[in-house]
Amino acid sequence: MSGDDDARWRERHRHAVRAHAEADARERAAEQAEAAELVARFAAEARRRGLPTDRLTATGHDGRGRYRTRLTGWYVDRAHSRAVDTEGRFYLLTVPPSLRSRLLGAEPRPTAPPLVVGRGGRDGESVSLATLLSRRLEAGDDWR
Repeated sequence: MSGDDDARWRERHRHAVRAHAEADARERAAEQAEAAELVARFAAEARRRGLPTDRLTATGHDGRGRYRTRLTGWYVDRAHSRAVDTEGRFYLLTVPPSLRSRLLGAEPRPTAPPLVVGRGGRDGESVSLATLLSRRLEAGDDWR
């Protein structure tokens, strides 16, 4: 290959990589918007049905210890590791362990909900977000 051919190939390759990354980013944004809408609808329906809320707690990243939070909402999995607050925001309820959090409470941040919960996890169990939220609504007061 001549120097010009090499440069053209590198430029085409850079362009293809950039186009692929942009397409991935658009797809992720669309999925996040769809998932956020599912979560917002879940919160509205849970309020409409009068599902009791819980004062949410978080677990340390190390899996030990529970930490109080100021959040109120609904756990959407039996492990109490994912929740939706009354404002319709999705949370992964794991936090870095700390004495400050132990004493004053943890402050988990809302996160973009995935369309498929558990995708890529070590246990191989995944479920669509729509199914997870639907199960929670159907369980009503029997969730606890």
